[in-house]
Amino acid sequence: MDSDTIWRNVDEQRGQLADLLDTLEPHQWATPSLCADWTVREVAVHITQSHASVGEMLPAALKSGFRFDAMVRRAALEDPADPAAITARLRAMTGSRKRPPLTKEVDPLLDVLIHTQDICIPLGIDRPMPSDAAVAVADRLWHMKFPFAPQRDLPGYRFVATDADFAVGPEWGARREAPIREIVLMLSRRRDVPDAEPEADTE
Repeated sequence: MDSDTIWRNVDEQRGQLADLLDTLEPHQWATPSLCADWTVREVAVHITQSHASVGEMLPAALKSGFRFDAMVRRAALEDPADPAAITARLRAMTGSRKRPPLTKEVDPLLDVLIHTQDICIPLGIDRPMPSDAAVAVADRLWHMKFPFAPQRDLPGYRFVATDADFAVGPEWGARREAPIREIVLMLSRRRDVPDAEPEADTE
């Protein structure tokens, strides 16, 4: 996926997420997300913080001992933005190609696709992923070593998409076929890898 296509998808997904967030009731913003100990509001505000400068993130980094997970959680918890401010921020990001230091160009797409599922799944909202975008994110996930490391954490599996041109893992690995959205969720540790289907009894 080329640069312009990546950022077009990022803009589309952020805008669609803002539209969805505008429909949520107050209790839904307080619903636990798929991110452990994070509410829907905290995940949503975290997505907007990808535009924060190093100076803006430094207080949270110092308070968290420069531990990545603790830093991003503290930043989300201490951000006072209300729902209207969060959706306004998301829409204001349209057209920007700004991303956090040391990240790859596809990472903002990964961030918004996965975190949208973190929000939607607990709320019972079925949110499809654009196939090409999901393939790009799955490929990025497969080659990551931090904060996800599927080649280390999920050894011995071969993941094959049933609805997209995507397959990773050793040919001899335990084959797991699933829609590309489910593979993204498995590689990002939002879903457990399913057990193998039992062999049919031929007797």
